[in-house]
Amino acid sequence: MLADRYRRWFDYERDAHAKVVASLESVPADRRATPEFRRAVDILEHVAGARRVWLYRLGVAASPPAGGLAPSGAGLAEVAARLADVQAEWAAYLARLTDADLDRVVEYQSYDAGRFKNRVEDILTQLFGHSWYHRGQIAMLVRAAGGEPAVTDLIYWCREPVG
Repeated sequence: MLADRYRRWFDYERDAHAKVVASLESVPADRRATPEFRRAVDILEHVAGARRVWLYRLGVAASPPAGGLAPSGAGLAEVAARLADVQAEWAAYLARLTDADLDRVVEYQSYDAGRFKNRVEDILTQLFGHSWYHRGQIAMLVRAAGGEPAVTDLIYWCREPVG
């Protein structure tokens, strides 16, 4: 089932995001006011917000995130909590996702005032690619802020030792 692939990718994403939060926590306390650390936290909040936006567009969430797609200034604990909340909503949605659902066409209003439509499968693929992209940005910023970047490559998550 193709829907099972998205559920598996989501399990990987939850693990990767937990590692990203831990990497942000590895930044020394005296470096958490640096622009690099602040930007990394803002990017993670953007990831959580984008995930909420798509739940809203899919008709799962009652409202989009209050801060839109470019929130800033929240603390790491607050962002981590928002991410955990939206991940729980995604887990519930994906638990009932079928292959037929992947072909459903969703119409939505974008933030740039245009109306568009996409298949659910396209949206889910975008969702995962979006997170991969931003996790790379966060890793670079964590290192610049003096922390230890997370290793979040899919192959590290799913590989199995031989022998």
